[in-house]
Amino acid sequence: MEANIRQQIDRAVEAIRNHWKVRPRVGIVLGTGLGELVHQIAAQECIACDAIPHFPTPTAPSHRGQLVGGTLCGVPVVAMDGRVHLYEGYSPAEVSFGVRVMAALGVELLIASNACGGMNLAYRPGDVMVLDDHINFTFGNPLVGPNQEDVDCVALSRPYDPRLIERALAIARQNNFVAHRGVYVGVVGPNYETRAEYRMFRRIGGDAVGMSTVPEVIAAVQCGLRVLALSIVTNVCFPDQLQSTDAQHVIDVAASAEPKLRAIILGILAAEALDASEPKPG
Repeated sequence: MEANIRQQIDRAVEAIRNHWKVRPRVGIVLGTGLGELVHQIAAQECIACDAIPHFPTPTAPSHRGQLVGGTLCGVPVVAMDGRVHLYEGYSPAEVSFGVRVMAALGVELLIASNACGGMNLAYRPGDVMVLDDHINFTFGNPLVGPNQEDVDCVALSRPYDPRLIERALAIARQNNFVAHRGVYVGVVGPNYETRAEYRMFRRIGGDAVGMSTVPEVIAAVQCGLRVLALSIVTNVCFPDQLQSTDAQHVIDVAASAEPKLRAIILGILAAEALDASEPKPG
C-alpha cells in the first residue's frame, strides 16, 4: 500500500459514494461460509471489491468479494461479503482497510464474523462463540507504519463492547442455541495448528483459534467503533483426540450453523433500531 492511507481511504469512499450515497450505521464483515446473510439485506447497491480503488480482493473459497449496501431490520448497513486474510499475502494494513473505509462511510458499529477451531472442552462443532477478548498471535499489527489517525497507541483493554456481548448471549438463549463467551486466538494460517500449538494456545487462555478478525478489530477500535465479533466453531481441536480437517469441512459446518449467527445479528440490529427510535433525554 502507499504511505498515505488517508488518501487511499478517501478515494475508496468517493468511488463507493458514486454508487451509494446512504450513510450506514452498521458495518458487517462476513467470514468463511457465512455469506448467506447478504440475502437478508434489502440491497440498494452491490459493488465488486476490485471496482473500488485500493480495496483488496478476496481469493479464499466462499469469499465472494463484494461490498453490499442497504438496510437490515430498518438499519442502514454496509456488508463485506467476504474478507481478505494475512495468509493470502496481504499485509495487516490491507486486511483492515475495508474496516477503515466502513468507518469513513459513517459506520458506528462493526459486527465481524468468522469460522474458528474450538479448543475449550465445552465447545462442539456448530456452536457460536461471542468474542470477549483476543490474543494476537499473527505477529503483525495494522497500526504499524503510517496510518490515518493521529494517535497510534490504542487502548485494547476492552476491544469488544460488553453491552453487545450480553445482548448476543441473551439472543442465543432466547433462540435456544448454545453461545459461549470466549477468547479468540488470531493466527496467520493457512495451515491448521499442531497438537503442541493447540496445547500452548489453550494454556495461555485461548478458547478458539482462527485466521482472521484480529487486525480488523484493532483498526475498528482505533477508529472509535463499537465492536461485536462472532465465531462459528467448525471443528474441535483437542490435542489428544485431534482429527484432520480441511477448508471444505470448515465451510460446510459454518454454512450449516449460519442461521444461529444470523439470528444474533438480526437481534442486535433490531435492538439498535429500537435504541435509535427512543427519544433522547432533554
